[in-house]
Amino acid sequence: MNFQIQNSNSYDTDEIFRLYKIATDFQKTRFTHHWPEFDRHLIETEILENRQWKIVSEGKIVCVWATTFDDPQIWEERNEEPAVYIHRIATNPDFRGQNLVSKIVEWAKIYAQENQKQFIRMDTVGDNSGLINYYTKCGFEFLGLLKLKNTEGLPAHYDNATVSLFQIDLNSK
Repeated sequence: MNFQIQNSNSYDTDEIFRLYKIATDFQKTRFTHHWPEFDRHLIETEILENRQWKIVSEGKIVCVWATTFDDPQIWEERNEEPAVYIHRIATNPDFRGQNLVSKIVEWAKIYAQENQKQFIRMDTVGDNSGLINYYTKCGFEFLGLLKLKNTEGLPAHYDNATVSLFQIDLNSK
């Protein structure tokens, strides 16, 4: 199957929200923390700033995620280090089991280097051993848990949350 990674565009917004809803509904069946309904303006801004991404295959959106180069409320003092942060990976259920996070990691390594970043970072809410194992198999180092101190302005699922932190250090490879 041929996969292409591209920036999302405004025509993708409804599909992005459909994938978020599917992911959130799945999270509700398994976990106490789940994604809230995201603000449409947030997604539209990410699209305009070329920070919302998609994997496409045969004209279908396979997977979406967002990136940023700044995440101080979650990464605190480590935010000063040059990193690309990956958020909200949501997969089209028709494409589950395709090892998409590994494809995102391979893309992110190039993207980080092109943008002079040393680290690829991700977080998840809670202590989910299944996700921890999966992300480490995809190349991330699990850095441990962090109780968030200041969640003002972050999506609701971060309120009073403990997060699992992950990173890939491109200089250690």
